[in-house]
Amino acid sequence: MPIALIAVLFGISFAGVAYVLQQAIRSGSDAYSGAYSQDVARQFEDIFLFIPPRRIVELGWTAFAVAFLFFFFLTGSLNSVRGFVVGTAVGAIFGTLALRVPVQLLLALKRRRLRRFNVQLGDTLISMSNALKAGFSITQAIETVVKDGENPIAQEFDLFLQQTRVGVNFSDAITNLEKRVGSEDLTLVVQAVETARRTGGNLTEIFEKISHTIRERQRIENRIRTLTAQGRLQGIVVGIMPLIIAVALLIVDPGLMLPFIHSTVGISVFVLVGLLILAGALVIRKIVNIDV
Repeated sequence: MPIALIAVLFGISFAGVAYVLQQAIRSGSDAYSGAYSQDVARQFEDIFLFIPPRRIVELGWTAFAVAFLFFFFLTGSLNSVRGFVVGTAVGAIFGTLALRVPVQLLLALKRRRLRRFNVQLGDTLISMSNALKAGFSITQAIETVVKDGENPIAQEFDLFLQQTRVGVNFSDAITNLEKRVGSEDLTLVVQAVETARRTGGNLTEIFEKISHTIRERQRIENRIRTLTAQGRLQGIVVGIMPLIIAVALLIVDPGLMLPFIHSTVGISVFVLVGLLILAGALVIRKIVNIDV
């Protein structure tokens, strides 16, 4: 009788834990498919990429499935309860991390777009300066950029003009442009324009000087990027080398690697190596990233 009671209590406890876990997973899934995907979709719209939230959800869950299956069969197995539990736990951890693939893609696209914007800004300021010399107003000069410029700078200035046409005053519209782009060079331009509008400064000379400053900064940044390229490459090679060696050994001699991967010590070593590689990558990134 006590054994039966213990079994019943154990079953009730297990059912309760399973129910709580199911509710937590469902809540997290609903949040990811709802507010999270919509927020990411709005951020994609800020860079003029209109992706429906459901596509973002599909991308995230696809990345989760691929990561889960890969790490499940890498660290676990279907032949034993222990292997199944370990594989499920490790796969769930890395699958959860893979759910952030859309956000990481968004950040990469934002960085790429920002670099292109900064490169185009120097030539754009010269064009605006020439337009002002020809008698154009600042708004008309921006219209020439929208008409003759390239994306992404033409898109951003076009949105700025649309805001001014629907009643947003110039200062608020240009502030919105600065916040939306997030460029330090553009912040310098916005501050110069606002100061010149209040004090009556010569915008043509200001634009030419800022353009020269931006080009010199980009020249120095490119020089620094060239000098630190070897360090970044070494960091990448050193970081991926353990993974390449592990995969090669797994292919060449699976009988040697599989027991190691399926053991607690082996998993602990893999986690420790991953943490050390991550720490090394962060240190190298801190060294080679030099603010100009």
